[in-house]
Amino acid sequence: MHRVVVLALDGVIPFELSLPSRLFGSATDADDRPLYEVVTCSLDGRPVRTAADFSITVERDTTALAEADTVVIPAAEEFTGIVDRHALPRGVAEALTGLRPETRIVGICVATFPLAAAGLLDGLPATTHWRHAEHFARHYPQIRLLPDVLYVDTGRILTSAGAAAGIDLLLHVIREDHGSTVANQVARRCVVPPQREGGQAQYIERPVPKATDTGTSATRAWALDRLHEPLQLTDLARHAGMSLRTFTRRFRAEVGVSPGQWLIRQRVDLARQLLESSDLPVGRIAQRAGFGTDASLRQHLNAAIGVSPGTYRRTFRGPDLPPEALPPEAAPPDVRPPEALPSGVRPPETRQPDAVASGVS
Repeated sequence: MHRVVVLALDGVIPFELSLPSRLFGSATDADDRPLYEVVTCSLDGRPVRTAADFSITVERDTTALAEADTVVIPAAEEFTGIVDRHALPRGVAEALTGLRPETRIVGICVATFPLAAAGLLDGLPATTHWRHAEHFARHYPQIRLLPDVLYVDTGRILTSAGAAAGIDLLLHVIREDHGSTVANQVARRCVVPPQREGGQAQYIERPVPKATDTGTSATRAWALDRLHEPLQLTDLARHAGMSLRTFTRRFRAEVGVSPGQWLIRQRVDLARQLLESSDLPVGRIAQRAGFGTDASLRQHLNAAIGVSPGTYRRTFRGPDLPPEALPPEAAPPDVRPPEALPSGVRPPETRQPDAVASGVS
């Protein structure tokens, strides 16, 4: 039987700690026999402090790792402070680097940080929670961070985004080990979707930055009030009182992207706000956000966060919306035109060399 060992470290988040036992423990064969054995250990076999108001008692220390086929490291709040090998808790680096070469390693959420500090992710793609992506990238430039995906599978080492993405990752592991039938069965037992559309980009907060006294800030504020209009680069430069070349150079220096990229980002953000907070039809939202048509909105939203307007709206508003507020692919069957019926084909996973990344936008 495949042996899963969960390494619980001080500050562990109880939800993430429970995921391996709950999901792997629900995986059974056709005769209802368990497919995984799940055990938990700490560094020294002593009780572990959690991020909640209680500690947990474990019966094993790191000697259990020697017999592991898969090691799972749940997130702990302290992990984001691990910015180099010296910041690792005593014994963690030895425990991780001492694993057998064939042992699979799964890091949930910010468990990417200790894996990176131990040198296990050097030169590999990985992901982590979007709130800590910039912090991670700054301290671990040698790792190819994919901040928008739900999880990354490099073969031996797998990493996930936030807490719920840990569920997506463990279901992926079960699917790789035993196929979709078993993984879908586990998902049903745990009442979670077998696969989620899109990546964590759809959950990232992107507040509109406050205007400052820099050279193009007044023009940015002016443009934000006119996103529904067909703004051109010449319109922006004219408002700023600059030549096209000067305005483009100043804009990129202040904002970090081109004016065109910034406009698209602001329009996508406005569309997301309207999809979340209003019952406006998608075509009307497309017009108010400056995309003109629902097809253009669908294209840009999918490029930005990997999902359609209908999927995004259902995720953040639920199914109880009037039919006219839904695009054709999301409308109930009795109001959906025949040509808009879904084909049932899921977007394929984006594959990196020697890696699988789920939810790449």
